[in-house]
Amino acid sequence: MTSELDALVTLLTLERLPRTGWILCGIPQPESVAAHSFGTALVALALGPAVDPPLDVDRAAILALVHDTPEVLLGDIPRAGAELLPPGAKAIAEERALRKVLGPLSDLAEERGREFQAQKTREARFALLCDKLQLGVRLLGYGREGRPDLDGFRAGLEGLDCAEFAPCDALRVRILAELEELKRP
Repeated sequence: MTSELDALVTLLTLERLPRTGWILCGIPQPESVAAHSFGTALVALALGPAVDPPLDVDRAAILALVHDTPEVLLGDIPRAGAELLPPGAKAIAEERALRKVLGPLSDLAEERGREFQAQKTREARFALLCDKLQLGVRLLGYGREGRPDLDGFRAGLEGLDCAEFAPCDALRVRILAELEELKRP
């Protein structure tokens, strides 16, 4: 049986695991999965207090923190790769990986991982939006560094439905406006 210490050591891999989508777009030394999860939790902490009706911001931040932990065993499968898998295969593999990695960490960690995957609570849906918005924040960061045009990521932000959480939509609009400004000479 794996101990919580073994689980913690295994999770260190996320610090070195680069986000595959950025690699495929030619970003050298892209953010790691751990950095992305940390950034997602920060977005939840930034926007969560402004959500009305209120939600459990602490829980949402934990959901954001654990949302990509299955990638420690599966890697960061890009959308194009996931579309090639049989229907439901990625979700099944993520659920198994979540159990294997977060189960030994604590019952609470596994419970929060499952909550995120199920997407049935407001906090889980909010954390998922924070996940998508962190990608926008990172995109903006790369844009400010003068990195290449990454319009494919911008398109995902443009189509993001934030209707349930007004603060998320406000951030999405601000990110898109600044990305537009960066394109101007």
